[in-house]
Amino acid sequence: MDMAIVRPELLQVADAVAREKSIDREEVLEAMEQAITKAGRAKYGHEKDIRAHIDRKTGEVRLSRWTEVVEDGAVENEATQMPLSVAQKIKPGIKVGEFIIDPLPPIDFGRIAAQTAKQVIVQRVREYERKRQYNEYKDRVGEIVNGIVKRTEYGNLLVDLGRAEALLRRDELIPRETYRNGDRVRAYIYDVREEARGPQIFLSRTHPNFLARLFAQEVPEIYDGIIEIKAVARDPGSRAKMAVLSHDSSIDPVGACVGMRGSRVQAVVQELQGEKIDIIPWSADPATFVVNALAPAEVSKVVLDEENRRIEVVVPDDQLSLAIGRRGQNVRLASQLTRWDIDILTEAEESERRQEEFRRRSALFVEALDVDDVIAGLLVTEGFTSVEDLVLVPDEELAGIEGFDESIAAELKRRAEEFIARRDAELSEKAKELGVSDELTSIHPFTPAMLVALGEKGVKTLDDLADLASDELIEILGGEEAMDLETANTVIMAARAHWFEGEGQAQAQG
Repeated sequence: MDMAIVRPELLQVADAVAREKSIDREEVLEAMEQAITKAGRAKYGHEKDIRAHIDRKTGEVRLSRWTEVVEDGAVENEATQMPLSVAQKIKPGIKVGEFIIDPLPPIDFGRIAAQTAKQVIVQRVREYERKRQYNEYKDRVGEIVNGIVKRTEYGNLLVDLGRAEALLRRDELIPRETYRNGDRVRAYIYDVREEARGPQIFLSRTHPNFLARLFAQEVPEIYDGIIEIKAVARDPGSRAKMAVLSHDSSIDPVGACVGMRGSRVQAVVQELQGEKIDIIPWSADPATFVVNALAPAEVSKVVLDEENRRIEVVVPDDQLSLAIGRRGQNVRLASQLTRWDIDILTEAEESERRQEEFRRRSALFVEALDVDDVIAGLLVTEGFTSVEDLVLVPDEELAGIEGFDESIAAELKRRAEEFIARRDAELSEKAKELGVSDELTSIHPFTPAMLVALGEKGVKTLDDLADLASDELIEILGGEEAMDLETANTVIMAARAHWFEGEGQAQAQG
């Protein structure tokens, strides 16, 4: 009796679904086989190993029961396994691990079985479609795509990309721009995730790289790699700054991006709803780069603090508002672009601060060294900031200052040493009055001033110090200028050492 049924329409359906869903025909046929298998198990028993096969050329459907051959006495499931001795009676020469395959009559699909099979096929096809979408778009992160708005949910847009759907969230849209169903939208793929409900493709029109990709489409030199976009900072819909570098000295990177009569930059501006774009030349020198980034404001002076990545910028008084920009926009974008913290001062503010600093340091030297304003002023002008500087500087360097000689230099150093000794003695006495323990005073690199600061905050013993976090210690001592993080960590670990010594002794006694 022929146990097969020929269903050529299955192949036609598989071809149609494969074309419509853009998935492989083989995957559709595998889904159909699983559906028929499920229906077969519902009829002949779920515990049995029932398998279906569709002939890829004729559409012939065969259903069969598979029974695995195992060693005698090793049968764990009688529904799917058979001992070797029994199997050899049915099929001589069969070996352990092979299968006895019994053909089964074709299934007459009832309404429920057909519905179940349909659900299995639809589910499997959907899974294959999701897998295909994820594999297609996971490597397209960073591309610009065009789509049609399918629907809007709470301001978020569901965008049809043709072969997949993507999400453009409200906060990824340029402010004040609106889209209706059926509108075309251009956006940047910034993330693709594989989630339980299927692949999620996330789009953005506010991402800095969206602007960079738009320029790459408009400027052939960027596409060819002659001009490189080094950094982008955006205030979406309002203003942006883009730093560019040319790898060909004969090509002006700013001019190439602007285009003839601004044609290239205008094309990008229109796409970004009128967002103003400042294109600036990139520089490896941080000071030059920051000055360029603050354009159109003019800068008269910069002071770098490389350790903290801060830069102080001095601008003419009439340039302050331009440098800061409306609501701080210009300096904020420049900071984002350069990745440096930028402090802006006017020339008047900087001059006033410099004079105040000069007066303060001069007063320090006048009081500490008992000298007149002229000598104190000379020391400040030569770059001395503290009395300790005088003690550390070589005698000949101090004597080489205009108006000084060896005797003056020696006298200044003597007075400086006396002042430091007197001050430290007073501070040490104050630390004792505050109850700071001798154990704490022996820890390097605590100065008498630091010990007083600790005592005033209630840190008086090794245990008090050991209980502190590194940042707390730095704050008590007056910030990172007084002690850096690495030193603070070392000091606290030294204070905690006696805890571990106690543990070691207890273990030795035990």
